[in-house]
Amino acid sequence: MYQPLADALRPQELSDVCGQQHILGENGLLRRIIESGSVPNMIFYGPSGTGKTTVANLIAKKTQRKLCKLNATTASSADIKEIYAQLDTFLAPNGVLLYLDEIQYFNKKQQQTLLEYIENGKITLIASTTENPYFYVYNAILSRSTVFEFKPVEKDEAQRAVSRALNYLEARDSVTILPEPGVKEHIAQSCGGDIRKALNAVEFLYTATRPENGVVRLTMADAKQVSQRSAMRYDKSGDDHYDDLSALMKSIRGSDPDAAVHYLARFLEAGDLPAAASCAPWRRTSALPIRRPSPSSRPASTALCSWDCRRRVCRWPTRFFSLPRPRSPIPAAWPSMRPSPM
Repeated sequence: MYQPLADALRPQELSDVCGQQHILGENGLLRRIIESGSVPNMIFYGPSGTGKTTVANLIAKKTQRKLCKLNATTASSADIKEIYAQLDTFLAPNGVLLYLDEIQYFNKKQQQTLLEYIENGKITLIASTTENPYFYVYNAILSRSTVFEFKPVEKDEAQRAVSRALNYLEARDSVTILPEPGVKEHIAQSCGGDIRKALNAVEFLYTATRPENGVVRLTMADAKQVSQRSAMRYDKSGDDHYDDLSALMKSIRGSDPDAAVHYLARFLEAGDLPAAASCAPWRRTSALPIRRPSPSSRPASTALCSWDCRRRVCRWPTRFFSLPRPRSPIPAAWPSMRPSPM
């Protein structure tokens, strides 16, 4: 039966987990908790492919508890009661470790049913979520749990996982894999901190390459086609969307052109420019608190450049998106204050 490479290479020890050194390092808090054997209720928060499920499996292995996995998108309160019925039986003599994935999809009533079972400690809850738990998890669950944030994996750690995958494929199929210079670095960089995506790219690249005399040559051209583009953390209705909007607005108001162009580029890359153009940053451009300084004043000159960029954007066809008109025209004296080209 087919087994994905990412699942075949799932770490069996804490030292094999890539990234998360701030909590799983030699003196990391979560590592010390796991090694103690007494695990409290925890919530793992972070993007996909950062090791949340892997760490939950290692915790179940270390604590000698039965691991029950549920996904909140398909599970119900009846599933939790069924797990509770296994307590104090031969099926779960040491208690149950319940791993609840995507807990944000449980409504308030469903989350409240967990309180009854995790209160006495017979069921230890490890919940994972890609959303902010302080917004999506019931307060009573938060008060009984410790939140650990899983961060996107660094490039060096992702490259270590890519090298491990290539060594595994060489040993499994008895071939020699020769990647071109920069292939492993490119895959590690383009995965965007998602180890699962990096391993999937390695598997796809290896499968698509034909061996010649027992040698598999991985080219940079194929690697670029497989990885395509970096996985950028962005959503059109979640925290990242509004964080970027707030940063764009503050960059313009703070007369920081480099930061403003950076966050505007993030909207362009994510394909969300219409939303950015219709939200607060562009509306507030006309309300920037600028006094009438001397022409040599850099903040005012930068703000005027921002105004000019906004005016140019407003000339775009309205079939793409609509922008509100400026509240007042640019004063006649202002054009002479625009900075000369650098």
